[in-house]
Amino acid sequence: MNNNDLEVRSLDTICINESRLQHKWYHNFKYLVVGILFGIVFVKAEVISWFRIQEMFRLQSFHMYGIIGSAVVTGMIAVWLIKRFRIRTIYGEPITFTNKKFSHGQWIGGLIFGLGWALTGACPGPLFAQIGTGAGVVAVVLLSAIAGTWVYGRFRERLPH
Repeated sequence: MNNNDLEVRSLDTICINESRLQHKWYHNFKYLVVGILFGIVFVKAEVISWFRIQEMFRLQSFHMYGIIGSAVVTGMIAVWLIKRFRIRTIYGEPITFTNKKFSHGQWIGGLIFGLGWALTGACPGPLFAQIGTGAGVVAVVLLSAIAGTWVYGRFRERLPH
């Protein structure tokens, strides 16, 4: 086995759920539209509200827990339906789920993520919606999230498994 075979095999392993279809650049506009609509829903539901996020972490309100809980239940039902009826993508590709192996690093990452969320009042999902509503200071949080993602990618192999 040469290095090219190893590279192809590792890419196949990494991209097991990635589509192999190639689309023209303008096919991505649908994601832009969905993202804008999702941002509007976030604003209207007050998901991006720093006050609502702080309320959640202080256990003062059920608002955010209700939203997160309903998202989890919706996701569970969607995954069950996909598995039960073997639903395929719009292009006919099979949707597959792979088992994830638990790692103790997930606890550490979760604690860091939660601490950052509590301190900044910003989760990665609504960052762009917060910036879009005029909360420009959230750009610092966005840059920090990008930097943290880069650091993780750079040192991932050396982190505890």
